[in-house]
Parts: sequence; C-alpha cells; structure tokens
Amino acid sequence: MTSVTSASDDIKWEKLPDDFILPDDPVDNIHQPAIAAALTDSLEIAGKLPDTAVTTTNYGICATVNGKIVVKAPDWAYIPHIRVSQGEIDRSYTPQLQGEPPIIVMEFLSDTNGHEYSIKPTYPPGKWFFYEKIHKVPHYIIFEPYSGLIEHYQLDESGGYEIQSSDETGRYWIPQLELYLGLWEGTREQRKGYWLRWWNEAGDLLLWGSELAFQERQKAEVERQKAEVERQKAERLAAQLRAAGIEPEL
Repeated sequence: MTSVTSASDDIKWEKLPDDFILPDDPVDNIHQPAIAAALTDSLEIAGKLPDTAVTTTNYGICATVNGKIVVKAPDWAYIPHIRVSQGEIDRSYTPQLQGEPPIIVMEFLSDTNGHEYSIKPTYPPGKWFFYEKIHKVPHYIIFEPYSGLIEHYQLDESGGYEIQSSDETGRYWIPQLELYLGLWEGTREQRKGYWLRWWNEAGDLLLWGSELAFQERQKAEVERQKAEVERQKAERLAAQLRAAGIEPEL
C-alpha cells in the first residue's frame, strides 16, 4: 500500500475489500454505452490500446480518502498502464497501487443536477474534486450528447483544471495519446447524433471497425467491377478476331 498526504486530505491507495458493495447505479441513458464503446473501438483498431492499457465504462476507480473508501465510475476512462492481471481488477481499479492513474476521464451529461461539476471536498467528494485533486487526472472531458457541446479541462501548473479552447477544426489535442478528440455527427448502430471521435496528428479520422469493413467491401466491389470490365473487353476482342477468321489464343 502506498499513500500520500496533501495539505487537507490523507489519501491512501488500497485494494477494495472483497466484501465492499459497489454502487449499482443504472446507466443514465442509452447514449452512454454506445459513445463509450465507439471511443474504444477506434483506439483498439488504430493500435492505441496496448495490452498494458485498459479503457473503462461506468467502472469503479477507487481511493481511500481520510479513512473512507471513495469510488467514482466515469462514463469512460483511459488507463495507460496496469501492473496487475486484468482478473485482479474485475470489480474496481485503484491507481498507484495497481497501475497508473487515468490519462483522461469523461462524463456524458444526461441531466441537470451538476454532479459532473461538483467540487465538494467532504465525504463523499464530488466528481470534479475526485478527478482533479485526488487522482490528478490530466484531462477531464464533459460531453453533452444532445447538443454536441464538448468541455475539455486540463490540469494546469497549479494542479487545477483549466478549460481548453479547441483548435481551428474544433478539436482538442491529447498529447499522452498523440491524438485529437473532436465532434462527429452521423449514425452508428442505429444511433444517429453526435459522437466523440479521435483524429491522428495528420488529421486523419480513426475509423471504427464497421467503417473499415465497409471500406473493404467497397474495395472488393471496385475490384470485382474492374475484373468484369476486363472480362467483357476480352470477350469482345475474341469475337472480333473470330469474325476476322482468327482463332484467339486462350
């Protein structure tokens, strides 16, 4: 067990007891799992999710603060390195003890209660306070799926979150992933609307598996059509040769 004490809080990194009852909160709406799955899908295909990394969805990230266990379950998070087997973190994950803290956490807004902005420091601490002051997550994304609004907060030199401005394309650079995060509008798996998506440094969109499969089908169809054109050309040439009394070579 490792621990660190800040000016106001005693923070310990302890494994969650086996008999600890995790919150069983339902997913707020149908959009959250789809958006989270899409974020992971393109990262995995692009080779941005090595074996030592893991992405999480509504999954408990823990800390013991002033002697009390605190568990928050962001809608999506990227943990760059775990030091234990995946089986050891089936129920929850404790940064520092079991691996590195998340690089980025995301919350997808579904109501107006403001939990995502809570800086409440007393038990149980608010989400904002937990990500910023306890785990010191470098990037905190708050996304409104209905309007497409993205808020990107990044830790500054003082250790506090500062809102970031997008670039001229409306995207945000995440240096730890060497990727841009931005907004895309379209349809995936019957959900039509706004999505969070990744772009590489050259500005190329990281594709989903379904999009890559569609590209492969298109490529195969183009090749089939080219082969059909060549076949028809060969048949016409053979017919012309026969009309001239010449038997074409097969």
